[in-house]
Amino acid sequence: MSDVVRCERHDIIAIVTVNNPPVNALSAAVRKGISEAVTEAANDAGVQAIVLACDGRTFVAGADITEFGKPPQSPILGEVIATIESCPKPVVAAIHGTALGGGLELALGCHYRVATKDARLGLPEVKLGLLPGAGGTQRLPRAVGPELAVKMIVTGEPISAAEALKHGLIEEIVEGPVAGAEAFARKVLAAKRPLRKLRDDDDKLAAARADRSIFTNAAAAATKRNRGLEAPLVCADAVSWALDVPFDEALKKEREAFLTLVAGDQSKAQRYAFFAERAAAKVDDVPEGTKPRNVERVAIIGAGTMGGGIAMSFASAGIPVTLIEMSDEPLQRGLSVMRKNYEATAARGGIPADAPAKRMALITGAVGLEHVKDADLVIEAVFETMAVKKDVFTKLDQYAKPGAVLASNTSYLNINEIAAVTKRPQDVLGMHFFSPANVMRLCEIVRADKTAPDVLMTAVAIAKRIGKVPAVVGVCDGFVGNRMLAARSKQAEKFLFEGALPQQVDAVVTKFGMPMGPFAMGDLAGLDIGWRSRKDRGIKSEIADALCEAGRFGQKTGKGYYRYEAGSRSPLPDPEVEKLIEETCARLGLKRRAIDDQEILERMIYPMINEGARILEEKIAARPSDIDVIWRYGYGWPVYRGGPMYYADQVGLKHVAERLAHYAKTVGDPSLEPAPLLRRLADEGKTFASLTATA
Repeated sequence: MSDVVRCERHDIIAIVTVNNPPVNALSAAVRKGISEAVTEAANDAGVQAIVLACDGRTFVAGADITEFGKPPQSPILGEVIATIESCPKPVVAAIHGTALGGGLELALGCHYRVATKDARLGLPEVKLGLLPGAGGTQRLPRAVGPELAVKMIVTGEPISAAEALKHGLIEEIVEGPVAGAEAFARKVLAAKRPLRKLRDDDDKLAAARADRSIFTNAAAAATKRNRGLEAPLVCADAVSWALDVPFDEALKKEREAFLTLVAGDQSKAQRYAFFAERAAAKVDDVPEGTKPRNVERVAIIGAGTMGGGIAMSFASAGIPVTLIEMSDEPLQRGLSVMRKNYEATAARGGIPADAPAKRMALITGAVGLEHVKDADLVIEAVFETMAVKKDVFTKLDQYAKPGAVLASNTSYLNINEIAAVTKRPQDVLGMHFFSPANVMRLCEIVRADKTAPDVLMTAVAIAKRIGKVPAVVGVCDGFVGNRMLAARSKQAEKFLFEGALPQQVDAVVTKFGMPMGPFAMGDLAGLDIGWRSRKDRGIKSEIADALCEAGRFGQKTGKGYYRYEAGSRSPLPDPEVEKLIEETCARLGLKRRAIDDQEILERMIYPMINEGARILEEKIAARPSDIDVIWRYGYGWPVYRGGPMYYADQVGLKHVAERLAHYAKTVGDPSLEPAPLLRRLADEGKTFASLTATA
């Protein structure tokens, strides 16, 4: 038998087991092994039933996506499933861990399915810009009904074993997968149950065929949050074929749709993003075998918006937190906000009804820095001022236990400076969470000059543990994300002086796929924050300052770059702002011009790419893909465009460099001159991806 698939006899039951760690992916060898083993068992007169199982921590967790885009190797998954489905003997899938993507499609080809209680089953192909391409769009509606099927396939979200049992996706919940499946197979044989081939079972399609709105309403609900994405709509269409098209014809249509998507730009970008996220958690230059320190308890200093959100992230992951303030009033206010946030999430059905109480029980409020003494990890989330942060870290030396990791949640400030005020700079790093910290998944892990390797790995490990996507970066003003954002913000501001209006700039940026434009984002954050910072540094920004002087701070005052109706967060263009911009420009003697959308797009995106090139050259980021991960999870860069550095490669670095040089000259902005790395790669006809390409 195969190296990755074996077949054993338990009396009259053949146990076909996949062993392809870590997740039993359906490689060509696995597919061939399953097909041969099932065929052999089918032809063995002593075998009356077959169990399909997996070694390790999971059932088949998906296809081998490294094979996507390459010539298919026989047998393809659809052929393997056809072999199983047509087997004259009952085949039972023994599911544990996860059955995802091709793994669930494989299970759907079996006549019966059992699963352990902690198993999860789903078809997440849509998250890679694809649809299930081996019958999943046709068999799942027949197993669970088209309403649940379209929801599962369009969202890509898995369901629990309990839900799978309720909807008929599995027959039983079992203790041990193999023993449970074997026992079930013997029951099937004893009862002489007919084989259930999902391809021939249309019972659960009848209601939606009689009343099409049952399906269309479910499809509309599933697809409503997928702005700009192609795959969810194709997935919904494919599920509808189960209602209208003969099974074999629908399989052909599904395969064609899969091949179209896999060759498309969106899926290529989404698959790139998948691997980029994986790579971001890898830190290449730490000694082999470096282990993270143990973290059992965390202390958060500061109970404001950021501190509260960070504390919620830890509590939601089951990690006890001490939340520290310098007086009781801000502490109680912070605890109250967190409680309300949890309760609101529970009211929406986002977490169980008992979760708010359980999670708040993990958060202990305390007044005074001395309460950090038991914490393995201390995260400072106080006001974004160097003097305040230095004061906190100076005092932490006195109270934090030896070996505790000391992290600053700073957006811009120099971690080396902060570390220098302690007697243990090796224990200090940055953990830059994004607001709201209980929702946003990115955490920039900022490595200072003296940060110990095990401290770095601790931050990476704990970020993953609380459901964040870690990206390791170096020390500079704004690190990676905010440094690149500053380059974009500079151009956005210049547009107002040159001739554009906030609504035109924002419209171009949102059409590109960003969730918000720079001016709407400014209104959301509060324009007074930047105003205060500029005044502290003696910097003027004529239009932004004038808005703030007029009391226009953004959403919180109902007016900023836009106006907002009471109770609404929808930005509305305001003639007063247009007048203020025109008057300011006239006072400064500036002549405004018509600016087309293409120029806006290029000057919003290309300067960020340029700054990304400088960041790579300075080794602030290890890989172009790390920059892309930061922008996807920290700023809402559309996944179907991969990330700014990936996007640059698709557009062509020669084009990006030429346009930057053009704008540097035409608008008189030397900061737009192509960075040396960008120019070099462009001249050599290379890509950013070539910097990390392996032979």
